[in-house]
Amino acid sequence: MAEMLIKALVITASNRAAAGVYEDTSGPVLAGLLRSAGCVVDGPQVIPDGDPVEAALRDALAAGYDVVVTTGGTGLTPGDLTPEMTRRVIEREIPGIAEALRAAGAANGVPSAILSRGVAGVAGRTLIVNLPGSTGGVRDGMAVLAPVLGHAISQINGGDHARSDSGAPRSSGIA
Repeated sequence: MAEMLIKALVITASNRAAAGVYEDTSGPVLAGLLRSAGCVVDGPQVIPDGDPVEAALRDALAAGYDVVVTTGGTGLTPGDLTPEMTRRVIEREIPGIAEALRAAGAANGVPSAILSRGVAGVAGRTLIVNLPGSTGGVRDGMAVLAPVLGHAISQINGGDHARSDSGAPRSSGIA
């Protein structure tokens, strides 16, 4: 069976990076990690947080990306609006991804990871995932996302659940 090519877009939501106050560091790390996970990657697109995030997400849907991963805008400051903009676009939320992202950061010794308000969900046939705006948060997040990305994209596109080598459905381990 041929490996599925995943078309990905990286969006960095940062008012200061978009204004040129400092260079985006998390977006390039995220793009590299998505490439390492087998994706064809565009971006990072560096944009201000808020309405431009919603517009960029809608443009990504129209362009037919399989996955859009954002970095930044998930914190508690008044300007951190990426989760709200993402919720305007997604049709179905996937809370398990966001929960796993926060748990992984906390398990890796970053207690403030639980303060990330990032969300994940599906819009049309596109998976959208919010990651924190730090390189560490991006690395922790991709360690969670990379192993499930292909399966998630397959499911979004109507694929069957993964089966064991025998062809029988995988056991849940519950008798």
